[in-house]
Amino acid sequence: MTRSSALGRFALTRPEDIVNPYPVYRLYREVDPVHAVPPSTPDGAGTWYLFRYEEIARVLSSAHFGRSSEVARAGLPLPPALVPARYRVLKEMVENWLVFQDPPRHTRMRSLVARPFSARVARGIRPRIELIAAELLTGLRQKAVTDLVADYCAPLPILVISELLGVPREHQDWLRECAVALQEANSSRAGGRQDRYAAADAAARRLREFFLEEVRRRRREQPDDVISLLVRTQEGGEALSDEEIVSTCVHLLTAGHETTTNLLSKAVLALLAHPGTRAELQAAPQLMASAVDELIRFDSPVQMISRWAYQDEVVAGRTVPRGSKVILVLGSANRDPDRFADPDTLDIHRNAGRHCGFGMGIHYCLGAGLARLEAEVGLTALLQGLPRLGPGEEPVRYADDLVFHGPARLVLRTGVSA
Repeated sequence: MTRSSALGRFALTRPEDIVNPYPVYRLYREVDPVHAVPPSTPDGAGTWYLFRYEEIARVLSSAHFGRSSEVARAGLPLPPALVPARYRVLKEMVENWLVFQDPPRHTRMRSLVARPFSARVARGIRPRIELIAAELLTGLRQKAVTDLVADYCAPLPILVISELLGVPREHQDWLRECAVALQEANSSRAGGRQDRYAAADAAARRLREFFLEEVRRRRREQPDDVISLLVRTQEGGEALSDEEIVSTCVHLLTAGHETTTNLLSKAVLALLAHPGTRAELQAAPQLMASAVDELIRFDSPVQMISRWAYQDEVVAGRTVPRGSKVILVLGSANRDPDRFADPDTLDIHRNAGRHCGFGMGIHYCLGAGLARLEAEVGLTALLQGLPRLGPGEEPVRYADDLVFHGPARLVLRTGVSA
């Protein structure tokens, strides 16, 4: 019996495993850390799940693994497209996202996007995040019970990225609705795929028209925001096209929204489960910056990402053939005892070095610094502003998603009288 058959095919299907996947990860990390899933058809692509930090870090840093199934499977039958061709706008938009690019296009686009985005974030965004958090807390204090995802963890990043992009605040609810529709097309979510693709394509069409108009407006007015800075790249030699600017805006909106929402909500759950740590952060908020990094390691907002093998590669003694899909289980890597001492313990004083919470290599998350800052400010404001925040009577409901991992609904008692 092979290692893979001894455990069976890796899957997280039970609700309790989606909420807490770490015991399942531990089992595979110890017994079958390079786990092969045979192709479903004789000429299809096999899938490999990696669970240990060492192998995952190696793949993330290697040019022999990339984002393109077409490159990996040149001369071989191709897998189904990431987005079916009939959903044209969604397909074109997603194919322009940085996260799905390889060099040299990735290098060009990232260099053009990173400079204005990083510069804008560095220019005094912290006070604006503090004001946004304070405004949201004012609303929470009017309630005895809150769905923290809907009332705080989701609006905060949407409002911040809207401000960075220069999008009027009154579009917040509409933007979140569109962002959620786009994420519903994520291949890791089960059931109703065609309906979700159709809804995501409709949202992509609305967002495309919205941001194209924003690009046109920047050519007339050029305020100080990220869209304006991206438009100004067109004044140079190697510029972003309008479609690339629009796709980048949508990517910043959706990726930043979903990841930071999950980071905030799961951090709150972790602190509620560790009252001593929570009390320490309430008494010493200056510790929050380092605490956020540990909270990301402890329960990563993105649990898995994928790559394709561009050539035959030996990984931990096993040959991963060219054309294979490789799933990197970041949440498992961040709990690997060979990398992190006592990894299942939340320790905000840990000096553990680099974790995989935002990836590694050329695809290291462009918005990692912003996400950390939003979490630092958002969590500090929440602990100081609602010191008696506590569990509600409704169970926590997680989204059925193994990539963007976090609660869809988090009902808590605010500790104030309505």
